[in-house]
Amino acid sequence: MAKVELVPLRSLDDFLPGSERFARPDVQDLAKWNKRVVSNLLYYQTNYLALAVVVFLIVGLMNPVGMFTAMAVVSAVFLGSVWAGENRAVINKFKRQNPTAFVIAVMVASYILISMMGSVMVFMSAITLPLILIFAHASLRLRNMKNKLENKIEGAGLKKSPMGLLLEALGQQEENFQKIQSFLEGQQKE
Repeated sequence: MAKVELVPLRSLDDFLPGSERFARPDVQDLAKWNKRVVSNLLYYQTNYLALAVVVFLIVGLMNPVGMFTAMAVVSAVFLGSVWAGENRAVINKFKRQNPTAFVIAVMVASYILISMMGSVMVFMSAITLPLILIFAHASLRLRNMKNKLENKIEGAGLKKSPMGLLLEALGQQEENFQKIQSFLEGQQKE
C-alpha cells in the first residue's frame, strides 16, 4: 500500500487562471462532470483545504461556540455514516449505487441536527460556504495534462492522498480501482 502524502499547494496562477481554463460543465453528461469534479478535488485538494481553513477561521472568530458545535456535529455524522457504510450491507449498497445521494443525506442529517442546536447560520457559513466554493471551482475548472497524470498515478494506487482516501470512503473511486484491478489481473494471467 502506498504511503499517504499531502499534495503540494498549487500556485495561484494554476488554481485561478484566466477564464480560458474555466468552462461550464456538461449537465447532460453527469459521468463526465463527476469525473471532472473528482479529478479537480484530487489535484487541488491542498488549495481547497486552505480555502476551507480561511473560511473556518473567519466564521470561527465571529462565533466560536457555534463553529465548534457545527464542526463536532458534522464530524460525528460523517464518521457515523462511514462506519455504517462499512458495517451495514444495506447502507454500503446504497452508498455504492448512489454516492451523491449518500453525501447529500449526510449533509441533510448534519443540517437537521445543527438546526436543533440553533447553529444553522454557523453551519451554512462555516460548512456549506467552503463546500459550495470548492464544488463550484471543481465543476468549472478544466483539467490540464498535469492534473490528469497526477490522478492516474493516484488511481493506480502508486500514491495516496487525504482527498483520495476521503473520496474512497464516500465510494467515488471504487470503479477506478475495479478497472485497475481488472487490468492488472488480465496482465497477470498473460
